[in-house]
Order: sequence, then C-alpha cells, then structure tokens
Amino acid sequence: MVEPKVIDGKGVAAELRNRVADVAGRLRDDMKVTAGLGAILVGNDPASQVYVRGKGRACAAAGLGSFEFRFGADISEETLVAEVEKLNTDERVDGVLVQLPLPGHIDARRIISAIDPAKDVDGFHPVNVGRLWSGLTGLVPCTPQGCLILLRSVHDDLSGAEAVVLGRSNLVGKPMAALLLAADCTVTVVHSKSRDAAAICRQADVLVAAAGRPQMVKAGWIKRGATVIDVGISPITLPDGRRRVVGDIDFDRARTVAGAITPVPGGVGPMTIACLLRNTLLAACRRRGLPDPIL
Repeated sequence: MVEPKVIDGKGVAAELRNRVADVAGRLRDDMKVTAGLGAILVGNDPASQVYVRGKGRACAAAGLGSFEFRFGADISEETLVAEVEKLNTDERVDGVLVQLPLPGHIDARRIISAIDPAKDVDGFHPVNVGRLWSGLTGLVPCTPQGCLILLRSVHDDLSGAEAVVLGRSNLVGKPMAALLLAADCTVTVVHSKSRDAAAICRQADVLVAAAGRPQMVKAGWIKRGATVIDVGISPITLPDGRRRVVGDIDFDRARTVAGAITPVPGGVGPMTIACLLRNTLLAACRRRGLPDPIL
C-alpha cells in the first residue's frame, strides 16, 4: 500500500507568510507604506482573545501594522457600528476584522455589513460574497482560500475534478464551493438534509470536510486516492481522560485510503491566519491602485 501524502499546512503557511513579509517589506521601503490590520474584540471570550493575540503576533512577524480595539460585552450595537465606521476611514488600517462570535444582543450581520468591502479582510461582507460567486475580484474568506492553496500544493490542475464540500456554512462551505467552481471543478455540496452523504462523498476526487462534527467521515466515505482537506476542529476526551483536538475526518483510518490528506492540527489551521495576512496586503495594494502582488 502506498502511504498517503500528509499535506504540511504549517510548511505551506510559512511559505505564504514569507512571501507576504517580502512584499510588505518592499511596499514599506519603496512607498513608505505599512499595511495595517485593525481587529475589534468585544467581550472577554478566552478563545477570541487568544485568536486576536495570535493575529497580532503574525502581523508583527510579517512586517504588518496591527491595531487592537477592545470593547466590553455590554457595548451597544449602534456604538459598535460607529466604531467600525471609524476604522473604515482610518488611513492606518487597510483591513478591518471583527472577531466572532459577538454577544447575543448584537446582530453580527449588521456589523459585518458596516465594514468597508475594500477593507473586509474576512471576506464576509455581502459585496465580497457576491463578487466571489460572480467571478469578480474581491476579498475571499481566509479558511476556504487556505484550503484552495493546500489543494494546489498537491494538484497542478483541478479542472474537471469531482469535488465534494461537506457542510454549507456561510463561513466555509459556501465560499469553498464557489472557489472550487472557479477552479473548474464539478462541485457537490453535502449537508444535513442530503440523502446518503457517505455515497456522495465516495465519488469525490477532492473532499473538503467542514461539517463541525468530530471524526464523522470514516474511511468508507473516501474514494481511494482522493485528496482530503479537513477543516474541522473539535476537542474530544479520550477514554483515559486526556483531551485532544480532532477534525471531521477519522484521520487514522482515512489515511489508509486517501491519496493526500491534511492533519488536525497542523493542516488548515495555520493557513487561515496566513491568508488573513495575505488579504490585508492585497487590500493595502488595491486601496492605493497598485497591482495585486504575486502571493
């Protein structure tokens, strides 16, 4: 049996970060411009605080500016909209990120829609969603973009591939389907109402699992030789009481069938922040009428 290729998300992400840092350095040296990311954090959610700190460190390492704006969980929706609008006009800030989830009394859709689409580095604004599905230039959600980069690290050409996306969320599943369509794949989206999800997944040359259900995809769901991208990340408790993080794929069994597969952790996760840096740099260039750098 041929061992599957385990796709090194950390390595691919490091290469992308290095390219971002190189372009950011040239932009700073040639035009005296430092691309900047403004992150809004509401409340004291520990995971969100860790994510925002990690994004700040990643910006610093790549030579990008980083600005954090923290607000209490009791901030009103109107006040938060006003704070977002301030960043829309802040010349230091090329990318605006609002860390989700937000407190229950705030409509996240309204907050996302308040971001200037040209600064929407998460790619969630309705204008950027529409641009993605219309094949127009825009800012693309980071996790699906990272998945596509990982796929291209093992496939020179995805044209004609049978691709299945497991999950239809606005954050991953739907934009992933749009990106695969743009890459000329034949795309099927499997969701909770699909009939015989396993049979559909078994037809896939490329399977992207983003259902949020730990280890739901078994070896029998996977076509031999398929490329499998695991977006899931779920903490589980082992029989001995230890905790570990797993994906949507039963990795140990799936790797006996797959041709290439991402691990969890170390697969898609590192790509998300790398693509956030990429989007911030793209936004900085586009706002100044510069051509997109090769990233």
